[in-house]
Amino acid sequence: MAGPAPNQNDEDKPLDPAAERVRRKLVRFMGINLAILFAAVMAVVLALVYRSMTPQPDDAALTQAPASGEALSGDIRLPAGSRIVSHAISSNRLTLHLRLAEGGEAIVVYDMAEGRTVGRLEIGYETP
Repeated sequence: MAGPAPNQNDEDKPLDPAAERVRRKLVRFMGINLAILFAAVMAVVLALVYRSMTPQPDDAALTQAPASGEALSGDIRLPAGSRIVSHAISSNRLTLHLRLAEGGEAIVVYDMAEGRTVGRLEIGYETP
């Protein structure tokens, strides 16, 4: 009965000093990496919260009422004989889909804050 006691196995034996140093270095490395990862995740979360709380420049232009208390007004000049097929608004931009009198189509982008047309795209179809 010179063998090990029945309750002892290889896992219960203390590590030799070299293996213990390696284990401590690995634990310290893991702790440092987890701290860096936590700091990076917190920075992303804080950036998302800050961005959601501050108004964007485009949002601020629409949410601010005119100083005189009047509604937004202005003129949009469309080509003679054209008809508005559809429209869309995004931030301070108004997009109009037009059917032109000549038979073509166009998309006009109008900036409401500046009161001017900022783009016009003619829609043409290629023949096969």
